[in-house]
Amino acid sequence: MSALAGLTLTQARDGLEKGDFSSAELTETCIAAVEAARPLNAMITETPEKALEMARASDDRRAKGEAGVLDGVPLAIKDLFCTDGVLTTAASHILDGFEPPYESTVTANLWRAGAVMLGKANLDEFAMGSSNTTSFYGPVENPWRRTMGDGEGDNRKLVPGGSSGGSAAIVAARAAPASIGTDTGGSIRQPAAFCGLVGLKPTYGRCSRWGIVAFASSLDQAGPITRTVRDAALMLRAMAGHDPKDSTSAPLDVPDFAAAMTGDIRGLKIGIPAEYRVDGMSPEIDGLWQQGIDWLKAAGAEPVEISLPHTKYALPTYYIVAPAEASSNLARYDGVRFGLREGGDRDLTGMYEETRGAGFGREVRRRVLIGTYVLSAGYYDAYYLKAQKMRTLIANDFKAAFETVDAILAPTTPSAAFAIGEKQDDPIAMYMNDVFAVPASLAGLPAISVPAGLDGAGLPLGLQLIGKAFEEGALLNVAGVLEEAARFDAAPAFVTAT
Repeated sequence: MSALAGLTLTQARDGLEKGDFSSAELTETCIAAVEAARPLNAMITETPEKALEMARASDDRRAKGEAGVLDGVPLAIKDLFCTDGVLTTAASHILDGFEPPYESTVTANLWRAGAVMLGKANLDEFAMGSSNTTSFYGPVENPWRRTMGDGEGDNRKLVPGGSSGGSAAIVAARAAPASIGTDTGGSIRQPAAFCGLVGLKPTYGRCSRWGIVAFASSLDQAGPITRTVRDAALMLRAMAGHDPKDSTSAPLDVPDFAAAMTGDIRGLKIGIPAEYRVDGMSPEIDGLWQQGIDWLKAAGAEPVEISLPHTKYALPTYYIVAPAEASSNLARYDGVRFGLREGGDRDLTGMYEETRGAGFGREVRRRVLIGTYVLSAGYYDAYYLKAQKMRTLIANDFKAAFETVDAILAPTTPSAAFAIGEKQDDPIAMYMNDVFAVPASLAGLPAISVPAGLDGAGLPLGLQLIGKAFEEGALLNVAGVLEEAARFDAAPAFVTAT
């Protein structure tokens, strides 16, 4: 039974369809694996009873010939998605005790497809972070370990990336076949790269945002974290779809993304952006990038040097736009209607101050203050308006590039996973982890991270592919070819030691 915990989503689905095991058996195995993974602190809320109830219902549907596309497959859900009657915290103290009376559209889609919920995964508070160390419930630990060096610094616990670090860690630990996260500026792709997984950020509007606790509304997008590219294609098909409750949801049919994975990329042009060769980039990252170029070239694609001239402004643009939207979105947390309430014996203003002061963590307060500042009178034009104009220029760079290329290849992150606490006191150093991920987010484009190799310390590194808007199928096809060439099959120390 323990071998079931190591199945990919596709293997789990196929085994269920063939009757090799039941959903209840698979779910019991995953529940035990989630319990064994508790030292990683990857989950905020475990829901074993609900999972078994959903699994038994799945087995009943299958017996009647009514199984959905993901029927019986257990998943971990980032604790940013509202789940009906199940604690939803966004990893923040200010949402203590909040049990939504409704279901997010994305999770509702997954339940309709027959998926099973193992529980709610840890994250950076309100998805604000690149390390999963800002959670009120404590940092998440990466299942991977450095394999070289004998100094104290070499043996420290590593971050899983953020903000969807819990979602990535639980899949990397082989406790769930797949999970879902959200990506605002790299929060799916970076954890996937740090944990040796596939992470897909769909086109903005492909998946509904309704019922997702908002960080930056013009950037937030739900997506899957999986072990394989095909798994990501299957997950996206179940997650996506037009939602009239979300005004930014695209009114488009959902194609069979897995069917687009033909493995044939002959004649495609792959853009190599000069501006992604940043100062101080690790030679290992640069070498892997070149290896990725060679792999795609060997498969029949043509590498083409391109320019995205406004890339250097993407990070500062993001860290104006995203905090500005956060300062607006987080104004709703006031201690009146739900969650934490402090200073209830004071006047209304005093209660607001005490509730927000106690409920929001340091990083959230920092970003709210930045966002409020750039939106304030006298600074709006100088910062926020200028950032929005720059965002348009960045999107136009991609639009021009995609007139000549079919996809863009770049690194996912500037380094492998770093130690917990290593960059905690330097926000700028922490924000630099998003340098390769943010441009695609600002342009609203689909992007995927594929595990492509290990660094000298035995830690996973990812390569990123960026595609044309709403052409996830074509993007997944190229990603599948890259995955096949890389043949990444390494397992983290947490798995090999248990």
